[in-house]
Amino acid sequence: MLDKRDLEIIRILSENARRTLTDMAKELGISDVAVKKRLVKLEKEGGIKRYTVVVDPKKLGYTGVALVGVDVEPERVLSVAEELSKKDFASAVYVTTGDHTIMVEVWARNSVELKRFLDEIEKMQGVKR
Repeated sequence: MLDKRDLEIIRILSENARRTLTDMAKELGISDVAVKKRLVKLEKEGGIKRYTVVVDPKKLGYTGVALVGVDVEPERVLSVAEELSKKDFASAVYVTTGDHTIMVEVWARNSVELKRFLDEIEKMQGVKR
């Protein structure tokens, strides 16, 4: 069970995962050893699964960033989602309810490349549109 301090540590790391233990300890009014123990506990219990970085695709040369809705035959949803998740152009894949079965965040260097990726998705077995 997470307490108030655990939630504060998660909030701090969500804003900036590179914050030092000493910096977090000062903000929380506890020792850096106490922060470290809480982090280890959160990691072991699965409260923190991983540390990551958020990038700006445009700064990496991807001028075409699109959220693409994909409609899939019901029996193929998971296999198509798995196949999409292996594609280099797919930065994120979500199985959804609503208007589309799967949503894919596609990163492309230009509109020609984006069109090629969309054509590739459309030709996948199980994709209706």
